[in-house]
Amino acid sequence: MQRIKNFFRRFWAIANRPSTHLSVGFLTLGGFLGGVLFWGGFNTALEYTNTEEFCISCHEMAANPYEELTRTVHFTNRSGVRAACSDCHVPHEWTHKIARKMQASKEVWGHIFGTIDTREKFEEHRLHMAKLEWARLKSNDSLECRNCHSEVAMDFTRQSPRAADFHQRFLVQAEVYTCIDCHKGIAHQLPDMTGIDPGWLPPEELRQEVGLQ
Repeated sequence: MQRIKNFFRRFWAIANRPSTHLSVGFLTLGGFLGGVLFWGGFNTALEYTNTEEFCISCHEMAANPYEELTRTVHFTNRSGVRAACSDCHVPHEWTHKIARKMQASKEVWGHIFGTIDTREKFEEHRLHMAKLEWARLKSNDSLECRNCHSEVAMDFTRQSPRAADFHQRFLVQAEVYTCIDCHKGIAHQLPDMTGIDPGWLPPEELRQEVGLQ
């Protein structure tokens, strides 16, 4: 422990000592270029972690949520617009994105220790993981959904009567309901909802229609 303390003391003494050979301009330029290189490398690595290739590089993601996604309208549809993992699970704004990345760091530990490395383990944890995402989307007013879907751009006349009715009634009540309240299971299989707290279920008016009591 003393060796570590001595190392940091020597390092700080060197770092804190004024340069006797290099000009202030050179040091300033060097610091600027170093900052640019660091920022470029950091941002490149950050964006790579948002790619679908990275997200499904581990078996548990490729074999479970990604496989389920391929069977939904978010993966294949008439318009040819596909939602990648990061579109739904990572906010676009910088501050929200960094907060999400920090939160996701514990998922790396889950991968290392094999928390959900089998289908049986994944199913065992599915409800817990779903609740975490539902709560996150509820707290940010379904921010990721609204990055692509906007109520002001919706043509209710081209929706089914049921969808148009509920969108017009509930979409404007953002302080009460948000997208994830009704669209749980939109891209992945729902967990077993038997006996779940009603607070996690869609609005009461919708429960019977979507098969949840």
